[in-house]
Amino acid sequence: MPAELTPVILKDSLANPAPLGLFGFGMTTVLLNLHNAGFYEMNSMILAMGLFYGGLAQVIAGILEFKKNNTFGMTAFISYGFFWISLVGLIFMGKWGWISPTPGPALVSYLILWGIFTLLLFFGTLRINKALQFVFGSLTILFFLLAMGDATKNESISKLAGYEGIICGGSAIYTGIANLLNEVYGYIVLPLGPVRK
Repeated sequence: MPAELTPVILKDSLANPAPLGLFGFGMTTVLLNLHNAGFYEMNSMILAMGLFYGGLAQVIAGILEFKKNNTFGMTAFISYGFFWISLVGLIFMGKWGWISPTPGPALVSYLILWGIFTLLLFFGTLRINKALQFVFGSLTILFFLLAMGDATKNESISKLAGYEGIICGGSAIYTGIANLLNEVYGYIVLPLGPVRK
């Protein structure tokens, strides 16, 4: 075959951004839901994590997923990164007097819409692995529990959402470290569940 017709195979030399995005999401989710479960008040640590690690780091991970041609990863990480940034914005814009604070019914709508979005993404995880199915399934439940807690002003539902959110965030941390260690060691150190064909 002439040299000019020889196909060039490009090797993917980009690092896997999924662990970064999963850690950013998981750790921030755990910290917020420790608050929701009643362990401490809303504080600057949660908001800083939401802005920088849950927010900015996930957006960066999503951009890197775009470079790797992973539409699902790009959509999920960029969306949830901006979810965290928008949540911090909702809190600060009202506190700083830029605009009226978000009223209860509007916040419920916000949470429900994110729950619907997460449910739609959950269907995509059915072609990926069991660990991501658990992350997105538990996150869907979390959004709807948070919406119910805000809508009813029932503290028990909000606390239940907090504990469920700790589990959800913990599952994202597990999925992140499993991706990382499995790649570093070159074999399955922590299982992610079978990939559906």
